[in-house]
Amino acid sequence: MISVAIIEDDEDIREGIQKYLNKQPGFSCRLAEESVEEFLSHKLEDEAPDVILMDIGLPGMSGIDGIKLIKQKDPGIDIVMLTIYHDSHKIFEALRAGASGYLLKNTPLVEIKEAIEQLQAGGAPMSPQIARKVIEHFNPANKPEPESPLTAKEKEIVVGLVDGLSYKMIGDRMNISVETVRFHIKNIYQKLHVHSKAEVITKSLRGEI
Repeated sequence: MISVAIIEDDEDIREGIQKYLNKQPGFSCRLAEESVEEFLSHKLEDEAPDVILMDIGLPGMSGIDGIKLIKQKDPGIDIVMLTIYHDSHKIFEALRAGASGYLLKNTPLVEIKEAIEQLQAGGAPMSPQIARKVIEHFNPANKPEPESPLTAKEKEIVVGLVDGLSYKMIGDRMNISVETVRFHIKNIYQKLHVHSKAEVITKSLRGEI
């Protein structure tokens, strides 16, 4: 029997999911509260659920702060966010706090049930839109290149700095004078708001140029 709790301030959604899950074989949903505070008023050691479906925007404590507090009290509880928020900041904030899954509120009831089963089987259920954002975050190939304020020639000088070349060696490589190299480097400093060659190299290695 999979024991599920719900923390959701929308009464219709809360009761709708609770009634649905209680009709499913192998599921039990006794706790359904509108806030983290109300959920924590119950003694978890007596009736700790296997899984909690929890919103982020709640009265009182937020769902993300709730994850941390609930996990402190019982690390074994799996928490799945069920929310309208689909921006990357909220997704990763929830996952870092300890959420085991992330579903959007428009997820059909049957898919919520399947997500809980997937979670119990060792998975990490996510709505397709959320999974896509997670993949894009970790796949640099999908990230747009940052817009650089530097010209092509200035970028070439930065490459020379990263390669450890002196101003004269950069000038020889680009067939320009040392004075011209110095002129470009002064512009590079101004555009990047830095004051040293080391800062330019660091920004380059971080992919910020």
